[in-house]
Amino acid sequence: MYYSSGNYEAFARPEKPEGVDSKSAYLVGSGLGAIAAACFLVRDGQMDGEKVHILEKDPIPGGACDGYHYDNLGYVMRGGREMDNHFECMWDLFRSIPSIETKGVSVLDEYYWLNKHDPNYSLMRATVNQGEDAGTDGKFALSDKGALEIMKLFFTPEEDLYEKRIDEVFDEEVLNSNFWMYWRTMFAFENWHSALEMKLYLKRFIHHVGGLPDFRALRFTKYNQYESMILPMIEYLKSYHVQFHYLTKVVNVEFDIRKDRKIAKHILVERDGKEEHIDLTENDLVFLTNGGCVENSSLGDQNHPAPFHAEIKKGGGWDLWRKIAAQDPAFGHPDKFCCNPEQSNWMSATVTTLDDRIPPYIRKICKRDPFSGRVVTGGIVTAKDSNWLLSWTFNRQPQFRDQPENQLVGWIYGLFTDKPGNYVKKTMRACTGKEICMEWLYHMGVPVSGIDHLAENSANTVPCMMPYITAFFMPRSAGDRPAVVPQGAVNFAFLGQFAETARDTIFTTEYSIRTGMEAVYSLLRIDRGVPEVWGSAYDLRDLLSATVQLRDGKKITDMDQGLIEKLALKAILKKVGGTDIEKLLKEYHVI
Repeated sequence: MYYSSGNYEAFARPEKPEGVDSKSAYLVGSGLGAIAAACFLVRDGQMDGEKVHILEKDPIPGGACDGYHYDNLGYVMRGGREMDNHFECMWDLFRSIPSIETKGVSVLDEYYWLNKHDPNYSLMRATVNQGEDAGTDGKFALSDKGALEIMKLFFTPEEDLYEKRIDEVFDEEVLNSNFWMYWRTMFAFENWHSALEMKLYLKRFIHHVGGLPDFRALRFTKYNQYESMILPMIEYLKSYHVQFHYLTKVVNVEFDIRKDRKIAKHILVERDGKEEHIDLTENDLVFLTNGGCVENSSLGDQNHPAPFHAEIKKGGGWDLWRKIAAQDPAFGHPDKFCCNPEQSNWMSATVTTLDDRIPPYIRKICKRDPFSGRVVTGGIVTAKDSNWLLSWTFNRQPQFRDQPENQLVGWIYGLFTDKPGNYVKKTMRACTGKEICMEWLYHMGVPVSGIDHLAENSANTVPCMMPYITAFFMPRSAGDRPAVVPQGAVNFAFLGQFAETARDTIFTTEYSIRTGMEAVYSLLRIDRGVPEVWGSAYDLRDLLSATVQLRDGKKITDMDQGLIEKLALKAILKKVGGTDIEKLLKEYHVI
């Protein structure tokens, strides 16, 4: 497997890999990474779909990319997906996935047209004092010292950040700024999370720094991610006769470990209450989704809180990874991620408005008609003074194809589930759906006298507790995540958010799809390049632009400098005067 960039390989079709007709594949789990891998197996690997087996413990596919209408419960989205125009592997795949809504176009086509005709941006990023504009004005509000701390992290070698927390590299200059409020609520970082992941995110998305305050850098699907992304992929795979085995729990994979060769030999599954063995040869490829950010997640309802299940479940994703990791050090260290759910949890809630009494409050804050079918909030709105650090969003409506025209479906989440609310004096994790809705309505500016009645009669709210939703952000070192294809692996690969690949960042749809592409291309030796991660971190133009944007447009000549620094800067600018360097610095407003 090798990386490539540019059009030459982007539009080429690979030749059929040698020996693929004698191979089969088993994919453990049906999350985005596994489904993407299955698509690459049949599209680029040209494997017979009937020889591709997806083993899923649940009755439906999709993993964390969910969006369902449950009988007697309501609409549920555990999370939402934000996309970037440089998700290279994702768009490489979706150009080949037919739309299930419009004949003759791809998922990429419909996504591209939607976001061209209705570009995303927010008109209100944060509120205070029960729905008032927080007055952030699109500013990062970073001091020069804070900006230098961010720059220092950007250039710090990765190995120097192993096991370090964010609050060990940033002080209050950053952690009390608008920048950190934008960042932590958009990406769900906590102060105690990995400084290494923070650095990787800065590098990965440096070209979008200017779009953080109003989300103009983001793109969204038309519906929830299950209906817009997962279902088209499932239909594509069914057209190739890929085999889906639901209610089939993989409880272990056994390996033959030798000095230079590692071979998956057996898959142990539970199906219909019975344990089965799937014997493997070197021609049977195994793709393992290890761990799981939505493992142990639980739902409540309007009148019941979502329980907090912290204990690792037998037969779940963490338990499976532990059994696999015990067989070889190259298979990672799952306990680095799953042993402290107090530092990896947050809660979400799906709220459905049932009449016309709540939508005016949404309209007042987002400054758009939420029933227009176009962008509504344009991303999350953060209640900056919320004890839960509560954020909420309404994407284009309807979010579900079967959603009634007079209803809105939105999403709420809070990062601090162990803190009492500002209005509901209970921790978020102890709240029913109705109580979470009450806290949200309070921060929206609904008069206190009407909050209880609206939460009871004008909305249905379904809470979701996710103990491991940001487990992949826990401080770590090299080797804690297994490589997509470990050294010496003959017939297996790891997929998803807890597999290690180069330069990309976890908690994105691109990461899952990239691991699937790299795994398939490696094991089948497909002679076509995997698109490399977009190189904005190495583009001087993006670096200059981000430097100025982080400082809210201030030029370097406006920095608070000592006499020696001022003289040195003056000498440098004189030296580059009349050159292309001076023109570049002026073009990007550095000077």
